[in-house]
Amino acid sequence: MKHKLTILAIFLCAINLGAQELPDSNRFIRVLTFNILHGATTRGNYDLDLIAAKIREANPDIVALQEVDFRTVRAMGYDLATEIGWRTKMAPLFGRAMPYSGGEYGEAILSKYSFIETRNVPLPYTPGNEPRTALEAIIVIPSGDTIAFIGTHLDHLSGENDRIAQVTKINQEFTAGRYPVILAGDLNAGPGSTPVRILEKLWFSANDKTGADPTFPSDNPRVKIDHVMYFPKSQWRTIDTRVICDSIASDHCAFLVTLELLKK
Repeated sequence: MKHKLTILAIFLCAINLGAQELPDSNRFIRVLTFNILHGATTRGNYDLDLIAAKIREANPDIVALQEVDFRTVRAMGYDLATEIGWRTKMAPLFGRAMPYSGGEYGEAILSKYSFIETRNVPLPYTPGNEPRTALEAIIVIPSGDTIAFIGTHLDHLSGENDRIAQVTKINQEFTAGRYPVILAGDLNAGPGSTPVRILEKLWFSANDKTGADPTFPSDNPRVKIDHVMYFPKSQWRTIDTRVICDSIASDHCAFLVTLELLKK
């Protein structure tokens, strides 16, 4: 009799679960944004194994990297995107923002999934300031859905003019496509700032709404300048956010967000 009751309980539980739509893990995406200080540690040496270890520990599906050198003298000739991609077993993509130190400097994306289309979009900047860019990759995730992923790094100067122009360009360029979009990067702007408010006219910020996710500096985080956002709001849901700090690996903490792509 006890055995029959157990089978009945399992059967009823299965019916109950079937009545609810269980989350599809193939629609969950773990996104990491990480400013890697041009590959150097805060001690001034190059330890790409340490950077890669922090990424592997977070176990992201897609990564936006900022301050990425490509074969510069400063970075000892390393192609940082490829080197870190190899160490993390992720596909690398580099986008140049400007020539620098005998090589190039810009953004990178790492992905567990292949790229079906990519583009590098220059962002507006004041002559004499650092050029900035937004790097886009079109990716098919395990659910079979196609998404767009953009990594960027906005101007770092105290004045907001360049950042305002840059986020205006991002709004114009990346919210009229065919696919749901994730935007990740070092915005050099905090919640409530003018650039973030301009973005949030269209994008939804995947922040810890308690304000518990400052990302800079890594040895004592006080401000949030590293962000993950998504568009349109109706197609995404924030599952979890986490700040990952290592005061040696970089002067920034990494910001990890788990998102769910919602069914239409």
